[in-house]
Amino acid sequence: MDKKTRIRRVARGQWLNLAIVVVTAILFAVAWPTLQLTHQVSPAIQPFVAALAAFPFVLIRANPALGWAVSAVSALVIPRVFGLQAGYDYPWQVVHILVILALLAAVSMRAAIPVVGVAWMSTVLLFLADTPGTNGRGWAVGLTAIVVFGLLIRWLVLSRRQLARQEELSELERTRRTVLEEKARIARDLHDVVAHHMSMVVVQAQSAPYRIANVSDETRAEFESIGAAGRAALNEVRGLLGVLRSDGQLAEHAPQPGVGQIGELLEGSRRAGIPVTWSVSGDATLASESVGLVMYRILQESLANTARHASGAAVEVKITYQSPIVSLSVINGPAKRSIASALTRHESTGGNGIIGMRERAQAVGGVLTTRMHDNGGFEVHAEFAAASA
Repeated sequence: MDKKTRIRRVARGQWLNLAIVVVTAILFAVAWPTLQLTHQVSPAIQPFVAALAAFPFVLIRANPALGWAVSAVSALVIPRVFGLQAGYDYPWQVVHILVILALLAAVSMRAAIPVVGVAWMSTVLLFLADTPGTNGRGWAVGLTAIVVFGLLIRWLVLSRRQLARQEELSELERTRRTVLEEKARIARDLHDVVAHHMSMVVVQAQSAPYRIANVSDETRAEFESIGAAGRAALNEVRGLLGVLRSDGQLAEHAPQPGVGQIGELLEGSRRAGIPVTWSVSGDATLASESVGLVMYRILQESLANTARHASGAAVEVKITYQSPIVSLSVINGPAKRSIASALTRHESTGGNGIIGMRERAQAVGGVLTTRMHDNGGFEVHAEFAAASA
């Protein structure tokens, strides 16, 4: 609901409250002078008796059940305390009857169903007991009709509100479908722009030993490493593409790497020319699937940043699976270009960098810290809670 709609509703409610007050004042102005024509009441207390007949109407919007209760109790007491004038055989003033009928209708439209039942039954019994002759039966039928009519209006309003909510949900669903369609379009663009060029790189790397004469064994191995890395990247791009094209499928439903693939990542990085060494200790099952995925991504990001920003620097990876802490450390040696400053620039341009790795760790309840070593090296250290046995 926008601000203008809320302002209009508040203004409409204020005008409605003002109208109720005005009608109540008019009813009181009618009840007071005519009370002496219907009941034997001393002039000193006539305004109070007239108020009991008219003033409950002021609660018709704020609390109709309370207004009905006050009006019904006063309707029960007044005929038993004050006698009727000669020639007038009804126990209440016309104003009092109109007010109790209006309040009964409001109760049937707004109060809880048990309250509606109590109000209907009490009012019917009141009219059957106090109205003259056989008029009570007619009033019982009329009161029942008022309650049924109020309930019909109540259910009509509720059905309209439910329909409006359903239409709002349908609009949200249409918006969601639009977002999913946009994701699918982005996925197609990603495939066309990125996957095609990466495929060309893989093809060129794999065919280079056959297209270029006198290729040494070391060069051939380098081309094979490039091709393997390119194929792995293509597989990840295709996996993300499938998630983007799926209709509302969660990302965790797609196959994701974990601790079982960390060894392959390290071996691939070594083949790619990164002088990496690693040590792994403990039981890998202590890392949950979500923690394993985050560890893989942090290691992948750290190795990629080392290759980009500290080329040639030695890298040491330490992974410890122990209870209660699973830890990962990636330490690169000194380089001509500071990896910390490079990552900082990477963050400022919207990339992942340290912020992205830290957010990944925090998403699974872990903590990631970074620090510069005195020799110019850089360390990324992450800790996670071990999975329960």
